[in-house]
This record gives sequence, C-alpha cells and structure tokens, in this order.
Amino acid sequence: MDALIIKGKNQSDLKLIEKLVKKMGLQSKSLTEEDLEDLGLSMMMKQADRSKTVSREEIMSKLDSE
Repeated sequence: MDALIIKGKNQSDLKLIEKLVKKMGLQSKSLTEEDLEDLGLSMMMKQADRSKTVSREEIMSKLDSE
C-alpha cells in the first residue's frame, strides 16, 4: 500500500486535511519533524551501497579533514 505525506503551512490547515481524511474513511498519522528526519535517514540507509568496505584509516582521515 502506498502512502502520502503532506507538510502543512500551519496547524489549522493540517486539522482540516485530517478531518477530510477521516470523513473519507482513510487512516492518517501525524509525524513530528524528528519523525520525518528519521524517515529520511532510514530511506538513505536503505539506498546505501553496502557492497564495498572502507578501512578504519580511511574513515578517520575523512573525519579529521572536517
């Protein structure tokens, strides 16, 4: 099943959309900014290339350069 994420401009717009969704008999769930960040991070982790390995030295050199 697919889902739709809508980011509202203000709380009253979101409440109106939530009422419409309920009236249509659909399910909805509110997400916090932190929830959205976690979702984005999770999606990026799933897309990451895990076929290659990197040495500890390479990682540490990248961390030191920042």
